[in-house]
Amino acid sequence: MGVGQVFLVAIVCAAIAAASWFLAPKKNLTLYRSSAVLTVACLYLMWMCTYLCQLHPLISPQRGDLRVEHKEV
Repeated sequence: MGVGQVFLVAIVCAAIAAASWFLAPKKNLTLYRSSAVLTVACLYLMWMCTYLCQLHPLISPQRGDLRVEHKEV
C-alpha cells in the first residue's frame, strides 16, 4: 500500500480519539480523556514505526546459506 496507508490510519485514529473525547464518562472526566487519547496516540506511533520500518528497512536481508567463497562482503 505504501505511505498513504499511514495517513489513512492517522485519520481513523484521530476519529477514535475525538470520539473518546466526547464519549468519556462524566466521573473522572480528565483521567478518562487523557488516558484514551494518549493510548490511541501511542498505539498509532508504535504501529507507524513498525509499518514504515518494514516498508523501508535500513539493512537489506542477506542470505546465510551460501558457501564462504561466494559470500558478499
